[in-house]
Amino acid sequence: MESTKFSLLSFTGKMKVLHLSWMAFFITFVVWFNFAPLLQMVKTSLGLSTEEIKTLLILNVALTIPARVVIGMFTDKYGPRLVYSALLAICSIPCFMFALADSFMQAAIARFLLGFIGAGFVIGIRLVSEWFPHNELGTAEGIYGGWGNFGSAAAAFTLPTVAVLFGGEDGWRYAVGITGLMSLAFSVIFYRSVTDTPKGSTYFKPKHLSAMEVTSKGDFFFLLIMKIPMYAALALLAWKLSPSGINMLSDTMVNAIYAGLAALYLYEVSQVWKVNKTVFERPVEEIHRYKFKQVAVLNVLYFATFGSELAVVSMLPLFFSETFELSPVVAGMVASAYAFMNLMSRPGGGWISDKFGRKPTLLILTAGLAVGYFLMGQVGSEWPIWLAVAAAMACSFFVQAGEGAVFATVPLIKRRMTGQIAGMTGAYGNVGAVVYLTVLSFVDYQTFFYVIAATAVLGFATLLIMEEPNGQIAEVNEDGSVTMIDVSH
Repeated sequence: MESTKFSLLSFTGKMKVLHLSWMAFFITFVVWFNFAPLLQMVKTSLGLSTEEIKTLLILNVALTIPARVVIGMFTDKYGPRLVYSALLAICSIPCFMFALADSFMQAAIARFLLGFIGAGFVIGIRLVSEWFPHNELGTAEGIYGGWGNFGSAAAAFTLPTVAVLFGGEDGWRYAVGITGLMSLAFSVIFYRSVTDTPKGSTYFKPKHLSAMEVTSKGDFFFLLIMKIPMYAALALLAWKLSPSGINMLSDTMVNAIYAGLAALYLYEVSQVWKVNKTVFERPVEEIHRYKFKQVAVLNVLYFATFGSELAVVSMLPLFFSETFELSPVVAGMVASAYAFMNLMSRPGGGWISDKFGRKPTLLILTAGLAVGYFLMGQVGSEWPIWLAVAAAMACSFFVQAGEGAVFATVPLIKRRMTGQIAGMTGAYGNVGAVVYLTVLSFVDYQTFFYVIAATAVLGFATLLIMEEPNGQIAEVNEDGSVTMIDVSH
């Protein structure tokens, strides 16, 4: 840990690492969401149908679910500096592929592969937790998440203008290509400018890379149950692409995907058993224990917070233009008020957690989330538009402050597994987005908002079993000595 002052205007030590981390995350989000604001241009240029465009939007988030888990494991094993730099460099390739695509199939493959860059978020969570003490961690993680997340809004504001500047039918290709170049260039800057830990600190690695460690028999089964929704969400995506959905894949292909997911789950069960079978032979020493229920609760809360944010950001422009008969441009500007809240809300959620405790903060924000979405369900064309925007922004505050509070808690559970835990929790956010967007394809806007409100109530109920992180967590050094890390005042 660095004991220097927390000063946002500083660009040295831990603050330099924080600024470079959010910039890296910002660029991953610009690249990941460089497609949405250019939809119309891509559609015209490649001659795509509305169904094909919707398919590209689904493919864009599909790979992020497994990617976040995998990247979380790599981060714990190889360190954030190497993994972030590699991700930024490698993901520039499908970005260039998309810029050069001249058929639906090429665009679909590129968008599917680009889902991987959505996993960048997880890497910075571990990196920031190495540099900041527990009493500043929520604020630092909130700034990292909130300012980085803003990349999607920045893409929405700047890329259409860039495309118009280059002009012509292919303007969008230059806009997308430039985001790929940014990603490639920043991978070099990041690699040269950060270290995994402050000088003299140890970077604790998990004993195993193949599966998450648990420390009791009950947690072993709990972990296996919590893995199922991730596979279910991927199966849901496959079904969406099947003949009974948008008919992009044949029944044979979809059945092969189902079989593959089932096989993968069984393989994962075997890995979890391999890593954790000792808990059935002898109890884990008290000092090394952690409770998996803490992870499970955070998963559910991130499903409701980030899951709903991703889904709502996708549908809000359409919701406003249909409800209030606005032009697409005005609707886009109005809807961006929701994303703008990220700049302050997510750091705010982290800061409140640092000041008043993790659990009380989460309880208040989750209750606000449920009320906020219930209110959104009431919005109709008879509302004045300023009031509808105010309701969306109030709702957005609770959503994003909730995300900040979730990730203020993640690094306090087990330091050496922070990447794995952040990966699983982050993946649950994408699972939420898939579930909510699927619900939206069957119901009206009002029901959609009520469904999210109901899951927030469920999140509130699960929060009651969470324990406030307190005292210290133990990590073992390579020489066998134990380091105690403070997680509360």
